[in-house]
Amino acid sequence: MVAQQFEQAADYTDRPVDEERAESRRNAVIKFQDRIFVPLTVVPTLLASLLVFGIPLVFSFMLSFQGWSIDSALFSGRFVGFANYQDLFTDPLFRSSLMLTIGYTAVTVTAELLLGLAVALLLNCRVPFIRFFRTALIIPMMITPIVAALTWKLLLDPNYGLINVILGTKTVWLGDPGLALIAVAMVNIWQNAPFVAILLLAGLQSLPHEPVEAAAVDGANPWQTFRHVTLPLLAPYIVVAVLLRTIFEFRSFENIWVMTGGGPANATKLLSVYTFEASFLSFDLTLASAASWVMLFIVLIFCVLFIMATKRKEIA
Repeated sequence: MVAQQFEQAADYTDRPVDEERAESRRNAVIKFQDRIFVPLTVVPTLLASLLVFGIPLVFSFMLSFQGWSIDSALFSGRFVGFANYQDLFTDPLFRSSLMLTIGYTAVTVTAELLLGLAVALLLNCRVPFIRFFRTALIIPMMITPIVAALTWKLLLDPNYGLINVILGTKTVWLGDPGLALIAVAMVNIWQNAPFVAILLLAGLQSLPHEPVEAAAVDGANPWQTFRHVTLPLLAPYIVVAVLLRTIFEFRSFENIWVMTGGGPANATKLLSVYTFEASFLSFDLTLASAASWVMLFIVLIFCVLFIMATKRKEIA
């Protein structure tokens, strides 16, 4: 045995130097590939994003501080400072659209969160045909918004719509200023609440079982367990759902434009519709750029405040 070990040691020491050098070169090549893998994959994506999103953003930011018309040269606008923003905030239609957008976003996000949470809790239980319901849940969110809006526009038709046939009325859902925004909001909630439900369902299924079992041992009822155990553990998923839905609802456009076009009597003219009309109907791109940046700034403020409030709550 001892002689065999000496022979193995001798073979190891007598290994050719070229083989050691080749192995060290292979290791160096592998390390070099690992170092350049991330730049090679990230840099092209970053450059493409800058070209697709960065240049239009910079150009729109410049336009928001310029006096420029559609028949002028591309960079011939003159600097006018905050005149475009002043025109925005002195426009009664913009102010009403801003308040309408804030209220619409608050109501739809709250409804989507509550409905999505209820559906997620239901689908997290062991009920018959649970796989069928989970599959059917994603159907509304998989439909193209324009197709969904056109379908609901037909369903809400005052003369031949299925909704009025079921209710036995001839309500003009999309022609009444008091009902149009409610109808549009209901369609939006119907299509986007499943996204919240799927996100929260994934969170519920990833939560640890030990805290719930400990609460049951301590004698907590289902409501107390949900309020003091499940809901705090689910808070990170709720934050993500609220942030995402707030961003998308604040710039909601497709279903509103298809179903009502911002009417009747500007009852559904949100900021996105106002910006679209200023851009592509009035061709006032400077005013539309200012409105777009106001929308972006408001969403950023909300996101930052919401994240800060959530972190303070976690620290407390």
